[in-house]
Amino acid sequence: MVLGFGKLMIYKIKKIWSPEIFQGYGKKTSYFEGWYYKLVDQSGENVCAIIPGIIFSNEDSHSFVQILYGQTNRAVYHRFSIEQFWASKKELELRIGENVFRKDSIQLELNPAENKISGQIQMSGLTPWPVTIASPGIMGWYAYMPFMECYHGVVSLDHQLNGSLIINGEPISFDGGRGYTEKDWGKSFPSAYIWMQCNHFDKPGISLTVSIANIPWLRGSFRGFIIGFLYQGKLYRFATYTKATVKKVRVTDKQASLLIFDKNFVLKISAERSEGGLLHAPYEKEMQSRVLQSLTGEISIEFRRKDKNGEELIYSGTGHHAGMEINGNLSEIID
Repeated sequence: MVLGFGKLMIYKIKKIWSPEIFQGYGKKTSYFEGWYYKLVDQSGENVCAIIPGIIFSNEDSHSFVQILYGQTNRAVYHRFSIEQFWASKKELELRIGENVFRKDSIQLELNPAENKISGQIQMSGLTPWPVTIASPGIMGWYAYMPFMECYHGVVSLDHQLNGSLIINGEPISFDGGRGYTEKDWGKSFPSAYIWMQCNHFDKPGISLTVSIANIPWLRGSFRGFIIGFLYQGKLYRFATYTKATVKKVRVTDKQASLLIFDKNFVLKISAERSEGGLLHAPYEKEMQSRVLQSLTGEISIEFRRKDKNGEELIYSGTGHHAGMEINGNLSEIID
């Protein structure tokens, strides 16, 4: 992971406006980076998350490919050496062993004695989070802050899938399925956070992503949030940096709900939690098996426009095959 000084400077400038590419050249310790590919077949009977990544630490530096199977909640962690990891400096392209990950494709060749998975998936019709100079991705202007604990990026809010995977000898077609891709990088996952994602509503092209977390800042912390709602080809953004407001953040063993609004719109979210699988995540400078994620939740939303006469309902619906993580000391972020 070494570059010459000149190339490193060019790379550092480029990577801010390309959050999907590998951000970690020049890092040696206390750093992680991971991508998250969610795949749902056309029938909705096969849902999985494929998570390639790398961690640098004094204790246990390595790369990995992690798989979560939604129907069984089985999580499998495939471990690789640092030397088996390669990433492009120009675009999203990773190689971990014989496995290749790009913005528009995945090629898997994981062949241990058990939990074998291989095949190719292609992605088309990607809908990336917009990147501008003022707001280089989902982080907004926080992307320019060099001391953030954890950075977040959305590669595609919604896209079509084609191809197939062979899982322990059983071929599974993802032709006509739908997918979602995001990533995280930094020093550690937040001490408390709520994450939800769904792009399986009653109409194709509707997608919701939600992230609320305790954000260390200078000598204190604050509750930060980023919420994107894709509807009829337009992305509606609600975030700390857009001056939106989040209220009524509630979490129980079975449900989670919140209310978000700005001067123009109101978004009400209610999620049904389901059982999940235990994933590895970066905490205390190492990958720990302590994050419970579900891929079979349901999310109901109401989206309204404000006007002088009150509120007008734009969309109401329930999404299935929702990804969901609710972790940490929730008293830091719930009302």
